[in-house]
Amino acid sequence: MTVTPDPSGSTAHDSGKDPALSVPAPSRRSMSGGSGLGRNLGLVVALLLLCIIGVATSGERFASVDNLLTVLRAASVIGVVSIGMTFVITGGGIDLSVGAIVALSSVWATTTGTQAMADDIGWVAMVFAAVVVGAACGAVNGLLVAYGRIVPFIATLAMLAAARGLAEIISDRKTQIIRNQGFTDLFGSEPLGIPFIVVIFVVVAAGGWFLLNRTTFGRRTFAVGGNPEAARLAGIKVQRHTVYLYALLGTTCGIAAVMLMSRTTTGTSTHGQLYELDAIAAVVIGGTLLSGGRGTVTGTLFGVLIFTVLTNVFTLNNLSISAQAVAKGVIIVIAVLLQQRIANRTTT
Repeated sequence: MTVTPDPSGSTAHDSGKDPALSVPAPSRRSMSGGSGLGRNLGLVVALLLLCIIGVATSGERFASVDNLLTVLRAASVIGVVSIGMTFVITGGGIDLSVGAIVALSSVWATTTGTQAMADDIGWVAMVFAAVVVGAACGAVNGLLVAYGRIVPFIATLAMLAAARGLAEIISDRKTQIIRNQGFTDLFGSEPLGIPFIVVIFVVVAAGGWFLLNRTTFGRRTFAVGGNPEAARLAGIKVQRHTVYLYALLGTTCGIAAVMLMSRTTTGTSTHGQLYELDAIAAVVIGGTLLSGGRGTVTGTLFGVLIFTVLTNVFTLNNLSISAQAVAKGVIIVIAVLLQQRIANRTTT
């Protein structure tokens, strides 16, 4: 039997029901993105406009199958990280260390010792090392935030510095080449003409959507992000759930490291530069509230594609990286302003 807060301020007894369902919070529709159809329609329109601009400025180069696959490969790696970031931000947190965790995971998975183990037992040793290192770093972030009561910004900023520094120490600031043929053959393959890392991205995206929208874990994530105190009173172990969210993000960073290793056939401390900004931007563009309590994996996927296509259009037209950064900044500001307007409408 758990005690849950009543909207009137009194308490009510609840037996056998999921505590997340008892927390006073917005409807399921608003938690998963409010008027999701309208928001996603806007993202689709924005993506189509970018594609039209790409065709108009680059012609067949943009519309070619090879370029489409290039966009999907680029979107896959940061997309997996962004899905994990969606959970953390929906749960009321934020993580600035994802790029450094990707780098550390790739370095650890490509050390001489790990690759020697992979030669004995197979490529799974490298994948296991990357995912475990990522999950461990994420769990440390979660412990610092939940039990150490350190502000997420500071805790993950410390991890950013520590993980990147550790990656440099382990690799001696050198690029580590992947020599395991089984790894490169599998993760570099293209079943039915589709890059294997794109298949991984689709599987992770589908799993993330199901976990957030169709499970108790997802409902608790919305509850913790929307009102942690009410969630605690309803019987949800908020601190433990917070650790789970950061560990989940760390796991997606480990998976992204494996995907990046397959693209570059290397592990290096320079992997994942600015991934934290790209992931947060994609999540915000997709409609997840930075304040927590509302998130959408579908919106995040559109956000990732919008930024990836934008980068591709700029690259094909030989525009500078600085111009790309300015465009991304403008888009982020517009998205946040729209979020604020929508939030104000729902509260009035």
